[in-house]
Amino acid sequence: MQFVFVSKIMLMVNIFVIFLEKMQKDKERLEAMKKTALIMAGGRGERFWPKSRKSLPKQFLSLTDDGRTMIQLTVERIRPLIDLEDIYISTNRAYRGLVMEQLPGIPPENILCEPVGRNTAPCIGLGAVHIAKKYEDAVMMVLPSDHLIKYNQMFLNSLKDGCSIAEKGKNLVTIGITPDYPETGYGYIKFLPQQADGNAYAVDRFVEKPDMETAKEYLESEEYLWNSGMFIWKVSTILDNMKSMLPDLHQGLLNIAEAIGTDKQEMVLEKVFPELESVSIDYGVMEKAENIFILPGVFGWDDVGSWLAVERIQKSNESGNVVTGNIITINSKNNIIQGGKKLIAAVGLENLIIVDTEDATLICDKGNTPDIKLVLENLKICNREEYL
Repeated sequence: MQFVFVSKIMLMVNIFVIFLEKMQKDKERLEAMKKTALIMAGGRGERFWPKSRKSLPKQFLSLTDDGRTMIQLTVERIRPLIDLEDIYISTNRAYRGLVMEQLPGIPPENILCEPVGRNTAPCIGLGAVHIAKKYEDAVMMVLPSDHLIKYNQMFLNSLKDGCSIAEKGKNLVTIGITPDYPETGYGYIKFLPQQADGNAYAVDRFVEKPDMETAKEYLESEEYLWNSGMFIWKVSTILDNMKSMLPDLHQGLLNIAEAIGTDKQEMVLEKVFPELESVSIDYGVMEKAENIFILPGVFGWDDVGSWLAVERIQKSNESGNVVTGNIITINSKNNIIQGGKKLIAAVGLENLIIVDTEDATLICDKGNTPDIKLVLENLKICNREEYL
């Protein structure tokens, strides 16, 4: 009898402990700030010409073997942390249809169409006032739409760490990429060597794209990370910083915010946004702000900046060729060849990029990939807009 009584007591204690644990988890869930994301998808991706065009820029292309586009992969990557209704897409109005087609789960009101491109600070500010209108305050992640991540769970862990730091106060968090070679095409961020908060370091300064010798010095010092353009902060934090450092921009954003949800929303956006200062978030805020933290990213990041990235994200054959489409190669090695139904036969070729589309074909030595932009400049000068 006594044993039965004790067992009942133990059962009641266990139930009570489970109840308390549930209460604590519910409390933590309620106390945690709403997590949101702004995905920037307004770029033109000119270095991926001739596949990337005005009408179909890089972020809406599939460059991986699974057939999903880059913007689709970006959204899928963050879904374990953020509800679809809290993901915002900032893009050019010409791409609204593409966003709706490729991301049908995103609410139409979350597709923020800029009348003109005004750089990243106005883009981020527009997203911030929309989120503030909905939630008053929330954690806001800012992510490019055209990056690839190899290790998604490690990436999510970095985002979680960043959210925790951003929630604690007026902290601005960025994710840097641990460099493994001296890259001259990226900006760098110098951090202080002592860890400041968990895995994060305090930021010393942002630096521009270096020359090769300087890039080698940065790599050897182990005190610099590549600037990935990914940020995490509270909406109130970034808007307060804009108010302090970019007051005219901030006032313009407030004017836009007043019209959100009214029948004047598009009219006000059309009038005010083009008048905002065109300034990057790095130059306008991050280079001058305090309380900046950086998390080193080691999750297989690639910014897919040019056709050379295809070698890193797709498998090559035994001759080092990366081919897509109806391709035959004879005595050819280390080429990137992108085609379609049309047969492309490559004979005796080495270190070339060949991209064939319906109306244009690119043939480029790998060492000259930066000069693809000169093709576009020439087309503009010659008023051959149909190829842009």
